[in-house]
Amino acid sequence: MNFIKKISSVEPDNVLVGQYKVSGNMDILGELYQRYMDLVYGVCLKYMKDPEEAKDCVLSIFEELVSKLKKYPVEHFKAWLYQLAKNHCLMKLRKEKTRPVNIDLSNVHLPDNEHPMFEFNKEDNLKQMEYCLGQLASSQRQVIELFYLQSKCYKEIAQATGMEDNLVRSFIQNGRRNLKICMEKKGLEKLL
Repeated sequence: MNFIKKISSVEPDNVLVGQYKVSGNMDILGELYQRYMDLVYGVCLKYMKDPEEAKDCVLSIFEELVSKLKKYPVEHFKAWLYQLAKNHCLMKLRKEKTRPVNIDLSNVHLPDNEHPMFEFNKEDNLKQMEYCLGQLASSQRQVIELFYLQSKCYKEIAQATGMEDNLVRSFIQNGRRNLKICMEKKGLEKLL
């Protein structure tokens, strides 16, 4: 997994972080990352449970690091990198969880009135869900769409909207509650 030329440096992390932020030298970033690559791999393996997926995450995290390290103030690189790796894995798992799963119901033998395909009409429910989204206050609708439909995290939503993190969290909670109430009135509570 050695993808950057290693610099032999005994400089502390914070010095290398400062040098990278000023110069953008990938060799410096490679040295920093090389120091903690085993830590990052361990975090990724813990969450992904698959060595190959963990290796892919290690590479993706390095790519994230190229831009994120320049953007954010980093006092303790090791702790910051650990959190970056953890967040990367959690977001990846969250996206995979929301990925549609194709289930073949053709071999399921239930009476028509008990078969899942007859339980609800998907298209009508989606129209009613869109209606309920439209009934939310614009700020609630905006954060709900960013969080659930675009899989953005609180910080990304806060940056995109200019809202405080706590306000984003509040709008998501209240928006979800109001959406659920509207959908229950429409008879769609089974979808939530």
